[in-house]
Amino acid sequence: MDIAIVLAAGLGRKVWPYGEFRQKCTIPVANKPIVRRVVENLIAAGCQRIVVVVGHHAQQVRGALADIPNTVFVTQHSLDGTASAVLTALEHLEDQPYLVVYGDTVTTAENLRNFVSAFRSDNVEAAALVQALGDEDASDWLCAGIGTADVENGSVLQLNSIEGHPRGGSHRLCGVYAFKSHATPYLLRNPGIVTRVPVGGMPPPESEIAQSLQLMVEDGRTVLAVETEDFFVDVDKPWHVLEANKRCVDYLAKQVTADHIEAGAKISDAAEINGHVVLGKNSVIGPRVVVNGTLIAGANNNITNGAILHGNIFVGDQCRISDYCDVGSSAIGNRCIIGHGAEMAGVLFDKVYLYHYCEMSGVFGCATDIGAATVCGTLRFDDKDTPIQVEGRYEVPPYGANATYMGDYCRTGVNAIIMPGRRIGSYSVVGPGVILYDDVPSKTMVMAKQELITKPWGPERYGW
Repeated sequence: MDIAIVLAAGLGRKVWPYGEFRQKCTIPVANKPIVRRVVENLIAAGCQRIVVVVGHHAQQVRGALADIPNTVFVTQHSLDGTASAVLTALEHLEDQPYLVVYGDTVTTAENLRNFVSAFRSDNVEAAALVQALGDEDASDWLCAGIGTADVENGSVLQLNSIEGHPRGGSHRLCGVYAFKSHATPYLLRNPGIVTRVPVGGMPPPESEIAQSLQLMVEDGRTVLAVETEDFFVDVDKPWHVLEANKRCVDYLAKQVTADHIEAGAKISDAAEINGHVVLGKNSVIGPRVVVNGTLIAGANNNITNGAILHGNIFVGDQCRISDYCDVGSSAIGNRCIIGHGAEMAGVLFDKVYLYHYCEMSGVFGCATDIGAATVCGTLRFDDKDTPIQVEGRYEVPPYGANATYMGDYCRTGVNAIIMPGRRIGSYSVVGPGVILYDDVPSKTMVMAKQELITKPWGPERYGW
């Protein structure tokens, strides 16, 4: 498969607070923009030319991919669906098979390589990557009805139908497709709306690739269904950012089977290491540091003075992690500071500062400053998960329901308390002493109003 089309034009409204001022496809996963991870995986799977469809915050996508050879960009001016986005790239396709991959998906190169191999080996006109739903709610996804078909190489799984956000289902579509060139007319025939939905399903008026697959099925064409083998996360909602980072870091940690210490890096004899360490150039693990798990750290990091790290942890470049802080399973960006007594688990984008005594759990956007003694609640008194409203619909996330989701360029004052499951928009401030029960819109400051009572006082109050 020589050509792949990567779709990176959408608005990303559901992933708020991360899609408003940032192209969703450039959200970092293990310190790499999702769309760059997608393109690198496609190249590893054998794709020689990449066509990237851009639109919303287009320059962010170009900036993430500009140094990758044989990558071209086309602009989808009217963001009216994924089938339309593919048609935008037609002039670059020529008369050969091509992949289509959504630019907000996080998986492994092996998953894509297996998909391409299955498509090449069977005489079919199109293929779709699908994932078993497990405990996920089918109504959150575009779902696939799966059956079997006989082809030259034997019996294979095939797509029997698609349905948008049904009341039940076994598999969901992953946003990874393959087409022979003569299947392209089905993209042109797309009616601009998903027609197979439950009664009352109310699909939006947009051309979804899945509907083109349904047209192929109705015409008796065989559409191959290939099940995922490794992890796969479609970053659609804020908690998917947390899940994608966790699964990606765990996957990368599994690839580490021995320590790797680069030039200028060193580990103190007074550190306690219970696991494997990958340490970039000039990074230091100092005295009294405890590492329980796999640590993958970049260049010029200073991890010292009693820092406690447990679980699988991925650290970027130029970070300081020190002074008896406690870091659980995390993806930590570049130039971050986790200082004295701070506790952290989750995801830090670049340049997040946790200077002193705080308890943070969730996803924290770029250049965010957390005031001393800020606390993120993660347990409710009723031990339940927090419903989160996404585009007017309340959902209970299957992963990270009680985490905090903070956008880029935020800060908190001292002693702020953030209740479970709250989201804070970019460019916002949660002031000192605030107990935050509600989400905070972007570009908003929330301050506590304190009522003071002043009375006379002195030694006479004690009988003098």
